Amino acid sequence: MTDEDRIRPRLVLATTLLPDGELGEARLREALSAGDVASVLVDPAGRQEAAFQDFAERLVPIVQEAGAAAIVAEDTRCAGRVRADGFHESKGSVGALREAVARLSPKLIVGGSGFTTRHDALEAGEAMPDYLFFGKLGADTGAEPLRRNLELAEWWAAIVEIPCIVQGGADLATLGLAIDTRAEFIALSAAVFGDEAGIGARVKAANRMIDEAMERGAA
Repeated sequence: MTDEDRIRPRLVLATTLLPDGELGEARLREALSAGDVASVLVDPAGRQEAAFQDFAERLVPIVQEAGAAAIVAEDTRCAGRVRADGFHESKGSVGALREAVARLSPKLIVGGSGFTTRHDALEAGEAMPDYLFFGKLGADTGAEPLRRNLELAEWWAAIVEIPCIVQGGADLATLGLAIDTRAEFIALSAAVFGDEAGIGARVKAANRMIDEAMERGAA
């Protein structure tokens, strides 16, 4: 792929660190109003079924009103009840991903994560999901993205047409490592929601860093 063919990566936000209730809603609204966000992964993050449905019911309309896609992780029934735009299968099971695609696509966006080798990723790709996510919800605890995720995303983006999401690190200063993979999407959670102050500013900064990287590549 040449620099002329390069696609600008877009942000995907994961709700892992958002609290329940109005506080979580306010933080998500701030993030979504601050710049380009393609989609939001609504993460159960240990909630029981009823609590997660309440959490998703609150957040999905906010995401959709902002023009982003709301993708509910792990619970297909919840995804249907809250009228989400998509479902994320996080088990790392090719069979589960294939079943989700067969049941839900094309009505819903369907993607998956948990595939940690090239072989497993290619097998998952044969299920024809809408995307693969290289990372794990809630695992962005280090300042930098995990090297394995970066390597898989770079390899995948170079040879496979199915889009991928690469998980960024907890420190926005390391975003360039994710950008350099040329993945179509970059997932951020701790880097945006890790501190309750400055959420919008960090979304703006992330988009600015992406734009600057694209400008350097075109120069």
